[in-house]
Amino acid sequence: MRDHRGELTGRVAVVTGGSRGIGRALVLALSAAGADVVVAGKSETEDPRLPGTIYSVTAEVRSLGGRALAVKTDVRKEAEVERLIQRTVAEFGRADIVISNAGALWWERVIDTPPKRYDLIWQVNVRAAYLAAYYALPHMVRQGWGHLLTNSPSITTTASPGKAAYMTTKMGMSRLMVGIAAEHEHDNIAANALWPAAPIDTAATRNWGRDKMGEPAQWRRPEIYVDAALEILTSEPRTCTGRMVTDEEILTERGWSADDLDSYWVTGQPPLEPLWIDGRAV
Repeated sequence: MRDHRGELTGRVAVVTGGSRGIGRALVLALSAAGADVVVAGKSETEDPRLPGTIYSVTAEVRSLGGRALAVKTDVRKEAEVERLIQRTVAEFGRADIVISNAGALWWERVIDTPPKRYDLIWQVNVRAAYLAAYYALPHMVRQGWGHLLTNSPSITTTASPGKAAYMTTKMGMSRLMVGIAAEHEHDNIAANALWPAAPIDTAATRNWGRDKMGEPAQWRRPEIYVDAALEILTSEPRTCTGRMVTDEEILTERGWSADDLDSYWVTGQPPLEPLWIDGRAV
Protein backbone atom coordinates (compact mmCIF):
# COMPACT_ATOMS: atom_id res chain seq x y z
CA MET A 1 0.00 0.00 0.00
CA ARG A 2 2.94 2.35 0.69
CA ASP A 3 5.99 2.73 -1.51
CA HIS A 4 9.17 2.25 0.52
CA ARG A 5 11.55 2.13 -2.44
CA GLY A 6 14.92 3.54 -1.50
CA GLU A 7 14.15 4.05 2.18
CA LEU A 8 16.56 1.30 3.25
CA THR A 9 19.36 2.08 0.81
CA GLY A 10 22.68 1.46 2.52
CA ARG A 11 21.13 -0.86 5.11
CA VAL A 12 21.76 -4.59 5.46
CA ALA A 13 19.01 -6.97 6.53
CA VAL A 14 19.23 -10.57 7.73
CA VAL A 15 16.14 -12.77 7.56
CA THR A 16 16.13 -16.21 9.15
CA GLY A 17 13.72 -18.71 7.65
CA GLY A 18 14.10 -16.72 4.46
CA SER A 19 13.62 -19.47 1.89
CA ARG A 20 9.82 -19.47 1.72
CA GLY A 21 6.54 -18.04 2.98
CA ILE A 22 6.72 -14.88 5.05
CA GLY A 23 10.52 -15.02 5.08
CA ARG A 24 10.81 -14.98 1.30
CA ALA A 25 8.26 -12.17 1.06
CA LEU A 26 10.22 -10.16 3.62
CA VAL A 27 13.49 -10.66 1.75
CA LEU A 28 12.00 -9.45 -1.54
CA ALA A 29 10.32 -6.45 0.08
CA LEU A 30 13.45 -5.40 1.97
CA SER A 31 15.45 -5.61 -1.24
CA ALA A 32 12.84 -3.55 -3.07
CA ALA A 33 13.21 -0.93 -0.31
CA GLY A 34 16.92 -0.74 -1.09
CA ALA A 35 18.49 -3.02 1.51
CA ASP A 36 21.16 -5.62 0.85
CA VAL A 37 19.71 -8.88 2.14
CA VAL A 38 21.04 -12.06 3.69
CA VAL A 39 18.83 -15.12 3.23
CA ALA A 40 19.38 -17.53 6.12
CA GLY A 41 17.89 -21.00 6.42
CA LYS A 42 18.49 -24.73 6.24
CA SER A 43 16.86 -25.37 2.86
CA GLU A 44 19.49 -25.95 0.19
CA THR A 45 17.47 -28.34 -1.98
CA GLU A 46 13.85 -28.27 -3.10
CA ASP A 47 11.20 -30.14 -1.09
CA PRO A 48 7.90 -30.82 -2.90
CA ARG A 49 5.95 -30.07 0.30
CA LEU A 50 7.94 -26.93 1.11
CA PRO A 51 9.19 -25.34 -2.12
CA GLY A 52 11.97 -22.78 -2.09
CA THR A 53 15.61 -22.67 -1.00
CA ILE A 54 17.98 -20.01 0.27
CA TYR A 55 19.59 -20.07 -3.18
CA SER A 56 16.35 -19.70 -5.16
CA VAL A 57 15.34 -16.65 -3.11
CA THR A 58 18.80 -15.13 -3.44
CA ALA A 59 18.55 -15.63 -7.20
CA GLU A 60 15.17 -13.86 -7.22
CA VAL A 61 16.67 -10.83 -5.49
CA ARG A 62 19.60 -10.69 -7.86
CA SER A 63 17.34 -11.05 -10.91
CA LEU A 64 15.55 -7.91 -9.75
CA GLY A 65 18.79 -5.98 -9.40
CA GLY A 66 19.34 -6.37 -5.67
CA ARG A 67 22.32 -7.63 -3.71
CA ALA A 68 21.84 -10.83 -1.72
CA LEU A 69 23.81 -13.48 0.11
CA ALA A 70 22.63 -16.99 1.00
CA VAL A 71 23.95 -18.42 4.26
CA LYS A 72 23.00 -21.94 5.31
CA THR A 73 22.03 -21.63 8.97
CA ASP A 74 20.56 -23.99 11.53
CA VAL A 75 19.37 -21.48 14.12
CA ARG A 76 19.57 -24.12 16.85
CA LYS A 77 23.36 -24.07 16.58
CA GLU A 78 25.19 -21.16 18.17
CA ALA A 79 28.24 -21.44 15.93
CA GLU A 80 26.08 -21.19 12.81
CA VAL A 81 24.21 -18.12 14.05
CA GLU A 82 27.51 -16.47 14.97
CA ARG A 83 28.84 -17.33 11.51
CA LEU A 84 25.69 -15.88 9.92
CA ILE A 85 26.30 -12.47 11.46
CA GLN A 86 30.04 -12.63 10.79
CA ARG A 87 29.48 -13.42 7.09
CA THR A 88 26.92 -10.64 6.85
CA VAL A 89 29.38 -8.06 8.16
CA ALA A 90 32.25 -9.47 6.10
CA GLU A 91 30.19 -9.29 2.90
CA PHE A 92 28.32 -6.02 3.38
CA GLY A 93 30.20 -4.21 6.15
CA ARG A 94 27.34 -3.95 8.64
CA ALA A 95 24.20 -5.57 10.05
CA ASP A 96 21.30 -3.15 10.43
CA ILE A 97 18.18 -5.31 10.53
CA VAL A 98 17.82 -8.84 11.91
CA ILE A 99 14.45 -10.55 11.59
CA SER A 100 14.00 -13.76 13.57
CA ASN A 101 11.41 -15.29 11.29
CA ALA A 102 12.49 -18.94 11.49
CA GLY A 103 10.05 -20.82 13.68
CA ALA A 104 8.91 -24.23 14.82
CA LEU A 105 5.13 -24.64 14.87
CA TRP A 106 3.56 -27.04 17.37
CA TRP A 107 -0.09 -26.64 18.31
CA GLU A 108 -0.71 -29.53 20.71
CA ARG A 109 -1.59 -29.97 24.38
CA VAL A 110 1.22 -30.20 26.89
CA ILE A 111 0.43 -33.89 27.45
CA ASP A 112 0.94 -34.40 23.71
CA THR A 113 4.23 -32.47 23.61
CA PRO A 114 7.21 -34.78 24.19
CA PRO A 115 10.23 -33.18 25.90
CA LYS A 116 12.28 -33.62 22.72
CA ARG A 117 9.68 -31.65 20.76
CA TYR A 118 9.54 -28.92 23.40
CA ASP A 119 13.31 -28.61 23.34
CA LEU A 120 13.14 -28.15 19.57
CA ILE A 121 10.49 -25.43 19.57
CA TRP A 122 12.31 -23.64 22.39
CA GLN A 123 15.61 -23.75 20.50
CA VAL A 124 14.18 -22.65 17.13
CA ASN A 125 11.95 -19.94 18.57
CA VAL A 126 13.18 -18.13 21.65
CA ARG A 127 16.80 -19.34 21.91
CA ALA A 128 17.48 -18.60 18.23
CA ALA A 129 16.09 -15.07 18.61
CA TYR A 130 18.40 -14.57 21.59
CA LEU A 131 21.43 -15.85 19.65
CA ALA A 132 20.71 -13.58 16.69
CA ALA A 133 20.37 -10.59 18.99
CA TYR A 134 23.48 -11.51 21.00
CA TYR A 135 25.73 -11.59 17.95
CA ALA A 136 24.14 -8.68 16.06
CA LEU A 137 23.82 -6.17 18.89
CA PRO A 138 27.54 -5.24 19.16
CA HIS A 139 27.53 -4.23 15.49
CA MET A 140 24.32 -2.24 15.93
CA VAL A 141 25.72 -0.45 18.96
CA ARG A 142 28.84 0.56 17.02
CA GLN A 143 26.69 1.76 14.12
CA GLY A 144 24.24 3.65 16.32
CA TRP A 145 21.36 2.14 14.31
CA GLY A 146 19.57 -1.18 14.32
CA HIS A 147 16.29 -3.05 14.21
CA LEU A 148 15.55 -6.45 15.77
CA LEU A 149 12.19 -7.98 14.91
CA THR A 150 10.60 -11.27 15.98
CA ASN A 151 7.53 -13.05 14.67
CA SER A 152 5.80 -13.33 18.03
CA PRO A 153 2.67 -12.10 19.88
CA SER A 154 1.90 -9.73 22.71
CA ILE A 155 2.39 -11.21 26.16
CA THR A 156 -0.97 -12.16 27.66
CA THR A 157 -2.45 -14.34 30.40
CA THR A 158 -4.78 -16.07 27.93
CA ALA A 159 -4.79 -19.83 28.58
CA SER A 160 -4.17 -20.89 24.95
CA PRO A 161 -5.43 -24.47 25.40
CA GLY A 162 -3.87 -26.79 22.87
CA LYS A 163 -0.98 -24.37 22.30
CA ALA A 164 0.35 -23.75 25.81
CA ALA A 165 3.83 -25.18 25.29
CA TYR A 166 4.24 -23.45 21.95
CA MET A 167 3.09 -20.10 23.29
CA THR A 168 5.68 -20.13 26.09
CA THR A 169 8.34 -19.99 23.40
CA LYS A 170 6.59 -17.38 21.29
CA MET A 171 5.89 -15.10 24.23
CA GLY A 172 9.47 -15.65 25.34
CA MET A 173 10.56 -14.10 22.05
CA SER A 174 8.40 -11.05 22.71
CA ARG A 175 9.66 -10.70 26.28
CA LEU A 176 13.20 -10.76 24.91
CA MET A 177 12.40 -7.92 22.50
CA VAL A 178 10.85 -5.58 25.07
CA GLY A 179 13.81 -6.23 27.36
CA ILE A 180 16.36 -5.45 24.65
CA ALA A 181 14.41 -2.33 23.72
CA ALA A 182 14.80 -1.04 27.29
CA GLU A 183 18.46 -2.06 27.53
CA HIS A 184 19.33 -0.18 24.34
CA GLU A 185 16.93 2.76 24.48
CA HIS A 186 19.86 5.20 24.21
CA ASP A 187 21.64 3.36 21.37
CA ASN A 188 19.07 3.98 18.61
CA ILE A 189 18.38 0.25 18.44
CA ALA A 190 14.79 -0.92 18.14
CA ALA A 191 13.48 -4.30 19.24
CA ASN A 192 9.89 -5.21 18.43
CA ALA A 193 7.54 -8.19 18.17
CA LEU A 194 5.12 -8.44 15.25
CA TRP A 195 2.37 -11.05 15.00
CA PRO A 196 -0.24 -11.80 12.31
CA ALA A 197 -3.77 -11.17 13.51
CA ALA A 198 -5.01 -13.99 11.27
CA PRO A 199 -3.24 -17.03 9.81
CA ILE A 200 -1.03 -16.27 6.83
CA ASP A 201 -1.32 -18.34 3.66
CA THR A 202 1.98 -20.24 3.56
CA ALA A 203 3.04 -23.81 2.89
CA ALA A 204 3.40 -24.35 6.63
CA THR A 205 -0.16 -23.19 7.26
CA ARG A 206 -1.51 -25.45 4.53
CA ASN A 207 0.50 -28.46 5.68
CA TRP A 208 -0.52 -28.13 9.32
CA GLY A 209 -4.13 -28.93 8.48
CA ARG A 210 -7.57 -27.36 8.50
CA ASP A 211 -8.41 -28.68 11.96
CA LYS A 212 -5.71 -26.35 13.33
CA MET A 213 -5.57 -23.52 10.82
CA GLY A 214 -9.09 -23.31 9.43
CA GLU A 215 -9.96 -22.75 5.78
CA PRO A 216 -8.07 -20.66 3.19
CA ALA A 217 -10.94 -18.15 3.28
CA GLN A 218 -9.88 -17.40 6.88
CA TRP A 219 -6.28 -16.65 5.90
CA ARG A 220 -4.51 -13.53 4.72
CA ARG A 221 -1.79 -13.11 2.13
CA PRO A 222 1.82 -12.72 3.38
CA GLU A 223 1.84 -9.14 2.11
CA ILE A 224 -0.06 -7.90 5.17
CA TYR A 225 2.71 -9.04 7.48
CA VAL A 226 5.40 -7.68 5.15
CA ASP A 227 3.75 -4.27 4.83
CA ALA A 228 3.44 -4.07 8.61
CA ALA A 229 7.09 -5.07 9.06
CA LEU A 230 8.25 -2.39 6.63
CA GLU A 231 6.29 0.26 8.52
CA ILE A 232 8.40 -0.66 11.55
CA LEU A 233 11.73 -1.24 9.83
CA THR A 234 11.73 1.99 7.81
CA SER A 235 11.16 3.99 11.01
CA GLU A 236 14.05 5.60 12.83
CA PRO A 237 14.72 2.95 15.50
CA ARG A 238 14.32 5.21 18.54
CA THR A 239 10.84 6.22 17.35
CA CYS A 240 9.39 2.71 17.16
CA THR A 241 10.70 0.29 19.77
CA GLY A 242 9.50 -1.96 22.58
CA ARG A 243 6.26 -2.70 20.74
CA MET A 244 4.30 -5.96 20.67
CA VAL A 245 1.74 -5.47 17.91
CA THR A 246 -0.25 -7.31 15.29
CA ASP A 247 0.00 -6.50 11.61
CA GLU A 248 -3.53 -5.07 11.78
CA GLU A 249 -2.62 -2.77 14.66
CA ILE A 250 0.49 -1.23 13.14
CA LEU A 251 -1.11 -0.77 9.73
CA THR A 252 -4.19 0.86 11.25
CA GLU A 253 -1.92 3.24 13.17
CA ARG A 254 -0.16 4.14 9.93
CA GLY A 255 -3.36 4.97 8.08
CA TRP A 256 -4.64 1.74 6.54
CA SER A 257 -8.43 1.66 6.32
CA ALA A 258 -10.71 -1.31 7.03
CA ASP A 259 -11.11 -1.74 3.28
CA ASP A 260 -7.35 -1.74 2.86
CA LEU A 261 -7.03 -4.51 5.45
CA ASP A 262 -9.80 -6.52 3.80
CA SER A 263 -7.84 -6.54 0.56
CA TYR A 264 -5.28 -8.86 2.17
CA TRP A 265 -7.73 -11.75 2.69
CA VAL A 266 -6.96 -14.66 0.38
CA THR A 267 -10.44 -14.38 -1.11
CA GLY A 268 -10.37 -10.57 -1.18
CA GLN A 269 -13.10 -10.27 1.46
CA PRO A 270 -13.50 -11.00 5.19
CA PRO A 271 -14.37 -14.59 6.16
CA LEU A 272 -17.99 -15.35 7.03
CA GLU A 273 -16.81 -17.33 10.05
CA PRO A 274 -13.77 -15.77 11.72
CA LEU A 275 -11.08 -18.05 13.07
CA TRP A 276 -10.54 -17.78 16.80
CA ILE A 277 -6.95 -17.69 17.99
CA ASP A 278 -5.96 -17.46 21.65
CA GLY A 279 -9.42 -16.43 22.76
CA ARG A 280 -10.23 -13.70 20.28
CA ALA A 281 -11.84 -13.60 16.87
CA VAL A 282 -9.75 -12.38 13.96
